[in-house]
Order: sequence, then C-alpha cells, then structure tokens
Amino acid sequence: MMGEKKLHHGMLSPYPCCTVILSAFPQLLAAEEFDDAANLLAGNPDATTISIDEPSENPKNQYGLLQDSRREEDDELLGTDDSDKTELLAGQKKSAPFWTFEYYQTFFDVDTYQVLDRIKGSVFPIPGKNFVRLYIRSNPDLYGPFWICATLVFAIAISGNLSNFFIHLGKPAYRYVPEFRKVSIAATAIYAYAWLVPLALWGFLMWRNSKVMNIVSYSFLEIVCVYGYSLFIYIPTAILWIIPQKAVRWILVMFALCLSGSVLVMTFWPAVRDDNRRIALATMVTLVLLHALLAIGCLAYFFDAPDLNVLLPTAAAQNGTIVATKTQ
Repeated sequence: MMGEKKLHHGMLSPYPCCTVILSAFPQLLAAEEFDDAANLLAGNPDATTISIDEPSENPKNQYGLLQDSRREEDDELLGTDDSDKTELLAGQKKSAPFWTFEYYQTFFDVDTYQVLDRIKGSVFPIPGKNFVRLYIRSNPDLYGPFWICATLVFAIAISGNLSNFFIHLGKPAYRYVPEFRKVSIAATAIYAYAWLVPLALWGFLMWRNSKVMNIVSYSFLEIVCVYGYSLFIYIPTAILWIIPQKAVRWILVMFALCLSGSVLVMTFWPAVRDDNRRIALATMVTLVLLHALLAIGCLAYFFDAPDLNVLLPTAAAQNGTIVATKTQ
C-alpha cells in the first residue's frame, strides 16, 4: 500500500500506456466520424451538407432588421421611442381618482431644473429635435405652463399701462388712470389660447390617427405643455414693448413669433407629415396663424391702440354727478 502511486496532485500514473490511449481517444473518435462522413458522401454525391460554424442570415431576417432600424429612427424623430426606464417609472405611478388632490398633484411634480431646461429648449429650439421627446415626454407637467401664462398676463397688462403712460407723458390735458380691466382681458385671451387650441389640436390628431394608422399622436397634457412653454418668449418681449417705437415693437414681435412658432412646427410636423399633403400643410399653417394672431392681437390691443380722447372731469353738476367732456 505504501508503494502505490496516486493519480492526483501531479503524480505519475502507474499505467503510462493507458494514459496515452485515453488522451488520444477523442482524436480517434473525431477521425472515425470524419471517415464515416466521407464514406457516406462518396456513396451519395447528391447529399446536402450543412455548416453550423457560421450560420448565414436569412434575407427576410435582414429585411426585418432594416425595417426595425428605420422604425427606430422614425421613433427617435417622432418622439415615440420611450426608454425602458421611462416605461418602468410610468408603470410604477399609481393613478389616483380625479376628484382627489393627489391626482392633480402629479401634474405639478417637477423640479426647478426641469422647468428651466424646458424654458431654454423653447427659447433656443434645436433644429431636427423633437421638443416633446427631449423635454416633455418623460414627465409632462402643468406647473410651467400655468405660471408662464400667469406671468405673461401680468407682463402684458402692466406693460400696456406703462406704455400708455409714457405715450401721453408730458401732455397737460392727460391724467393717468390705471386700466385694471386689461388684466382680465389678457388672462381670458391667453388662458383660452393655451387650453382651447391644444384641445382642438389633440382632437384633430386623434381623429386623423383613426384615418391614417401610422400617424403618431401626442397626449393632451403633452400638447398643453408644449404650448405653455412656447409662450415664455413673449414675457421679455412684452416688457420690451414698453419702448414707444412701433418699428422696434414689430421687430420684437416677429422675432418672438419665429422662435415660438418654430417650436410648434418642429414638434407637430412629424405627427401630421404622413397624412395627406394638403391636410398636413393646412394644419401647420393654421397653428402658425393662430400663434401669430395671439401675438399681433396683444400688441395691437394693449400697446398700439389708437390715441383715444382723454376724459377729463369738469365742474360738478348741482346734483353732485361728474360730467365728462372729450378733448383732443
């Protein structure tokens, strides 16, 4: 027993011949299988051989891969290529009933950096990039659009009053009276535009989506978000409208209209470009015209209104009422 040699820990085998035979056994089997295959092929020359080393791709599969790559490129441009992380986060959100405060709280769940990033994206649009995919789709909000519209309302109303004051400054017959009704008029016009136009556009896209199946549509919240952030450029523009120079005002409104309108065109054109050519062009022209109507209407009503006759209080009548006379 002491003289026996063990076969582990690198020790030599007591039967070296058996070791050589066992080590050469796989090569012998492979050679035997090769000889059998050669004999079969010689007996049947018409037999078909299959190579499993490098499988070739089916042309149909190659066409499918090409189609998938094109679809991914279209999804990237149209803003429908949601990441797995976004879908996972969206699935984790529990929807609360619409009559609860938690339901509306989710629409304002956004931080300052996201709002600032979306504002920069609306002021400096990137050609060829979709605003919804870059900034909105991961977390659409109402916080930014609501406060942008509110700020724009007060900016237009206050700037309109100051503009009227500076225009008539120095006239002895003029007495400044603040026009608070401009706040309500501006609020009605801006909030109606920021909500009704997106609602109409959303309904139109849903209707056309039923006609043309490959049209990519946006949710109502995403459209409202795009319109809200696109109005931010009008806030500094309205402040600069205080300058009592019509040429400067019209240059400012055209500059703001080009920036803001480009955001709308680059965002919604991919959603209608696969539709009928006339319908697609008519849709984009309508969106730009409505956007221009808001800007030019605010400029014409609040800033470029014609000089009205100034009402001056005269001597009070005996019954205590005040009579007003018109003066040029």
